[in-house]
Amino acid sequence: MSTEIHPSSVVDDGAQLGEGTRVWHFSHVCAGARIGAGCSLGQGVYIGNDVQIGRGVKIQNNVSVYDAVTLEDEVFCGPSVVFTNVHNPRAAVPRKAEYRRTLIRRGASLGANATIVCGVTVGEHAFVGAGAVVTRDVPDFALMAGVPARRIGWMSRHGERLEFDAAGDARCPATGERYRLAAGRVSRLES
Repeated sequence: MSTEIHPSSVVDDGAQLGEGTRVWHFSHVCAGARIGAGCSLGQGVYIGNDVQIGRGVKIQNNVSVYDAVTLEDEVFCGPSVVFTNVHNPRAAVPRKAEYRRTLIRRGASLGANATIVCGVTVGEHAFVGAGAVVTRDVPDFALMAGVPARRIGWMSRHGERLEFDAAGDARCPATGERYRLAAGRVSRLES
């Protein structure tokens, strides 16, 4: 399986695309980008120079992943997700040396039109709802919604809402995987 790049897209010399990665219409991947195997970049996607993307990442249409952003394996970016890299931008003030790094951990999902303000980490398998604005770090498995985004629940690796009992235990309704909530954090229990 080789990479597929639509003829309307530009992949600059030096960009690294993993085996089986597909780049759809009108996209641009800059020279320094590192993209893992089995990824899908939708229509109108921009990937900056200082961007790392893991394996199996799906980036839907009209997403710009700017410098200083890392997406780990199996991250999902819904249509028109917004990333930033400068905390206090001004057109007349150069701030490239002040980029704040953003990390989206393995298996996280970012809903359509979500905004991820620079300098945050979105935890593993977290779920950011459509239109949410993330301004601070998000714990693993957290379900986030609103402006600014607030935790409104917890999600399983499978993307199902978790309901915890009085002891702090829950099962994924789809897979039966077990989870524990303790001290405001969720962890998956080994079977």
